[in-house]
Amino acid sequence: MLTGRPGPVRRRVTLVGLAALLTLTGCGVSGEPEPREVTPPLGPFPGLSSPGPAVTEAGARTERLCYVRDDRLVLVDRRVRTPQTPREQIGLLLDGPVGPERDAGLTSTLTGVNVVTNVRVTRGEATVDVGERLAGTGRNDEVLAFGQIVCTLTSRPDVDRVTFRQKGERLGVPRADGSLSTGPLTVADYAAMIAPR
Repeated sequence: MLTGRPGPVRRRVTLVGLAALLTLTGCGVSGEPEPREVTPPLGPFPGLSSPGPAVTEAGARTERLCYVRDDRLVLVDRRVRTPQTPREQIGLLLDGPVGPERDAGLTSTLTGVNVVTNVRVTRGEATVDVGERLAGTGRNDEVLAFGQIVCTLTSRPDVDRVTFRQKGERLGVPRADGSLSTGPLTVADYAAMIAPR
């Protein structure tokens, strides 16, 4: 039979149990007979979570496309699910305006098949292979068509100039001032035709 005072281990267990009992009964919050809904406080709580990539909803990336309204070039920000390659971006351009863009009166002068057959980017220069001559109902449509492509591609961070080729040869392309250029074109060549944002 054990006699005398309790040992140190037993004393510690007793103290821990007593502390837990005091915490549960002495916090000043009484129990409620029915559960109730609790609205959590608004965050963010930087100390409670580690930083990570931002969670984005579907269609959260933006690609800039250039369409036409009243003989002016109009820059449009299109929400897309994934980053687009230059060729995919031109594909969006060739597909034409959608929904709200059409409702805003936007159109495209880029119509028909095999308008653009390839796009490649080298050291900031996009080379666009044209399958059939971009020609609309008049010279202004042609200027707008090339302007759409130049303004769309130069909105990318990896492109600052655009050249056009047809059947392996550089193509003379009309600028906003009516002059032809076989050299690289920039958005500045069509600035006079771009509608203010």
